Amino acid sequence: MITFDKLWLLMKEKGISTYTLREKCGIDSKTVRRLRANENMETKTLDKLCAILDCRVEDIMEYKK
Repeated sequence: MITFDKLWLLMKEKGISTYTLREKCGIDSKTVRRLRANENMETKTLDKLCAILDCRVEDIMEYKK
């Protein structure tokens, strides 16, 4: 299973809220809900998140058995 637990930790560390993702970065609320539920995510969304957070994909997600 792919989890986005690291995303929430990194956002907190960088002072970026879900409000900022939605209102200033163009990530819609449905996508935020899907991230919280560890659901499937498009690579273009992952790319956008990495650009916003200035990180690599492994900094925001990980595989857990």
